[in-house]
Amino acid sequence: MRILVAEDQRFLADLVAEGLREQAMAVDVVYDGAAALERLTVNEYDVLVLDRDLPGVHGDDVCRELTMSGQLVRILMLTASGQLHDRVSGLNLGADDYLAKPFSFEELVARVRALARRSNRPLPPVLEGGGITLDTAHRRAARDGRPLRLSLKEFAVLEVLLRAQGAVVSTEELLERAWDERTDPFTTAVKVTMSKLRAKLGDPPVIVTIPGSGYRI
Repeated sequence: MRILVAEDQRFLADLVAEGLREQAMAVDVVYDGAAALERLTVNEYDVLVLDRDLPGVHGDDVCRELTMSGQLVRILMLTASGQLHDRVSGLNLGADDYLAKPFSFEELVARVRALARRSNRPLPPVLEGGGITLDTAHRRAARDGRPLRLSLKEFAVLEVLLRAQGAVVSTEELLERAWDERTDPFTTAVKVTMSKLRAKLGDPPVIVTIPGSGYRI
């Protein structure tokens, strides 16, 4: 899944982003509301982790604009205030969930995953296909009952392919869903990761290359 973190405390934003990347998520980071709105017009995200007190364009205004525009990204609002009226007002603005600071990182991850499952691209906790079982919540993978030791990117690529349910996934879409905007669009990362993933999955081959189009399971 792809996540946008909008948080003006740079240390916290970068810490959250790195933690989510360790959960095999693709994460972009911005530090103000205007940048958040700009990214949301360019990229498609599953979940927005939104600090309520952003500088420039306030987090409330970001939330309000997204709701009015009809964008389907799910919003997890962060705030230093956990008072009931603050939670209620945040949810009334259009936020899907609300988390007060300081928070447990485990809880943040659980809430992000729960929101992604409710997105316009529903994500069940366990994905299956081609004899492969992928437990996204616990980051476990197996093929025909054989455990697979996958890197974060291998896991993310496999997740994108399984979510496609047999449809062809292009290299560009894999870059969009499994990597983030820091990635060079001309990189060979997809090809290298795909080669390693296929080796770990073993025979018979389960990932099919469609020349000129992409990959599918």
